[in-house]
Amino acid sequence: MSKFLEQRQAIFQKMAQINHMEHGSLKAEYRPGADADHPLGPYFKYQVWQAGKNHSERVAGPRAEQLRQAVEGRQQFEQLAQECIELTVQHTRQAHGQPETKKLQAAVRQETSSEIEAFVALAKARLTVEGTVSPQWLELGIREALLRDGRRALEDLLNDAHWRLAQDQAGPEEKRYAARPNQVDSLFGAVTLRRNYYTNGHGEGRAPLDEALGIVEGCTPALARLMCRAGAVEHYAAAAQSLNEYTGLTLTGRRIQRMVNCLGPQMAQWPRPQAEVLPTPLDQVFYVEGDGTGIPVRPEETAGRKGKQADQSAKTREVKLGCVFTQTKENQEGQPVRDAGSTSYVATLQPAAEFGALLRAEAFQRGLGSARLVVFLGDGAAWVWELARINFPMAICILDFFHAAEHLEDLAEALFGEGTLQAKTQWEQWAKLLKEQPDGLEQVLQAARQALPRSGRRRTLALKQIAYFKSNTDRMRYAEYQARGFFIGSGVIEAGCKTVIGRRLKQSGMFWGVPGAQNVLDIRCLLENRHFGLFWEQYRKPLSILHASN
Repeated sequence: MSKFLEQRQAIFQKMAQINHMEHGSLKAEYRPGADADHPLGPYFKYQVWQAGKNHSERVAGPRAEQLRQAVEGRQQFEQLAQECIELTVQHTRQAHGQPETKKLQAAVRQETSSEIEAFVALAKARLTVEGTVSPQWLELGIREALLRDGRRALEDLLNDAHWRLAQDQAGPEEKRYAARPNQVDSLFGAVTLRRNYYTNGHGEGRAPLDEALGIVEGCTPALARLMCRAGAVEHYAAAAQSLNEYTGLTLTGRRIQRMVNCLGPQMAQWPRPQAEVLPTPLDQVFYVEGDGTGIPVRPEETAGRKGKQADQSAKTREVKLGCVFTQTKENQEGQPVRDAGSTSYVATLQPAAEFGALLRAEAFQRGLGSARLVVFLGDGAAWVWELARINFPMAICILDFFHAAEHLEDLAEALFGEGTLQAKTQWEQWAKLLKEQPDGLEQVLQAARQALPRSGRRRTLALKQIAYFKSNTDRMRYAEYQARGFFIGSGVIEAGCKTVIGRRLKQSGMFWGVPGAQNVLDIRCLLENRHFGLFWEQYRKPLSILHASN
C-alpha cells in the first residue's frame, strides 16, 4: 500500500471512531449571582441553523453533555475531512507532476475534486459507523458538492485573463477601475466577477464583461433562462420553491418577477426566425382562430372601463388570443386532424386593431403567403369578424358550431319556454339540421318564424336570436364545410385560452398589472411556440477569445 493510501486510511479510521455528531454550537452562559465572584451557572444554550432558520434552546444536565460531545465530534470530523481533502489534492498534483501555480486548466481540474472528495469521505465514514445511509442524503449531498465545485470552476474561468473584448478599453474622458468585483448568481450559486469598470464623470458607468456575458438582474443568462421559464409556468412564489427543489438555489418570488418583467419586453420584440419555406401540400388547410378571455387586474387597470358588474364597473381586462395551425389529414372516421406541432399563439391586452395586426404578422411568419386555402374560425363576436375582414379577406369564415348551437338553444327556449321538454327536443332537432343539412339554417329559421309569439318578451328574445343567425348565414354552411374536410369548431383557441392564459393568469388571488401580465403572456407564447430555447441561443453571441501570447 502506498504512503498516500496509508495516510488516507488512517484518517478514515479516525472518522469511523466518531460515533456521535451534531450540527450547531453549544455555548455556556452565566447569570449574576449574589456577588460578582460567584455567578450562577453555567447554563448551556444550543443554537443550530435548520430549514433556513436559526433555532436556539436552553439545555442542561445529561443532554448538555451529550450535545457538547456531539458538536465536538462533528468539528473533529470536519477537521479530518479537510485533512483528507488536502492530502488528496496534494497527491493529485504530485501525480500530475505540476506545480500549484502552473496552467489554469490543470488547477481547475485539481480543485473541482475537493468538495466531492470531502463528501465521499464523509459518506464512507458514515457507512463504516452506521452501516447504512439514506440514498436521498447521498444524492443531495453529491449535488451540493458539485454545485460548490462548479461555482469555483466557473468563477476561475470567467475571471481568466485570456478573455479579450474589443470594447474593454477606456474611451474619451473615461476612467478605468481594474478588477472591480461584481457578485453574480449562476446555476452553481454566487460567483464574483473581477472585471474592468469604466466611468465617464457624469454618473454613468459600464462593465464590458458584464454586457458581453449577458448578465441581467445580477444573474447569468443560464440562470435567467430558468427563472423566466419558471415564472411563466407557475406563480412567482411557487416558481421560487420549484427552482429551489430542482437546482438547490435559493431565489425569491419577487426576484423571479423582476426577471420576467425585465426580459419579457425583449422576448416580445425578438425577431423570430422565418418559417422554413416548404412546398405547400395541395390538400393542406391553413387555419387562423381568435378569441378573448378576461383576467383579473388591479383596480387602476379598469378605471373608466365599463364592465359586467351590477354598477357597470369592470374587474377584468380582456386578453385576446390568436392561433395559427395547419391541417392536412383526416382520421379513419373522416374527421380533420390538426398537423402535429403546427400550432403557434400570439396574445395581447391591446385593442382589437393591434391584435389583428399581430395575428396577421404571425400568420405570414407561418406561411400565409403561400397557403392555398385559408379558414378563419371565430365565436361570433363582432370584433372577431371585423378583424378577419381586415386582415384575412381571402379566408373562408366559419362560426364555431358550438357557439351556434348555444344560440339555437336560446332560440328554442325563447319560443317554447326555458327548461321545457319541448324546447330541449326542438333544440336537438334544429342542431342536427344545422350541422348536417345544406339548407338546415333555412329550415330552422322558417320553423322559428312560424312558432313566434305574437307579442311579449319571448317574441323579443326570439327575434334577437333570429337576427343573429341571419347576420351569420354565410358562416354557418356546416354541411358544406364538413364535406370539404374543414374543422367547424374553434376548440383549438378555446383550449388555448385555458392553457396559455388561464393556467397562469386566472388563478385564485391574482390581480395583474397590464405590463406584468403581458410579459408573462409573451414568455408563455414563446414556450408554446417552441421558440423559447432559440431566443436564449441568440440572447448573447458567444464571447470571442483571443489568446494572449505567453
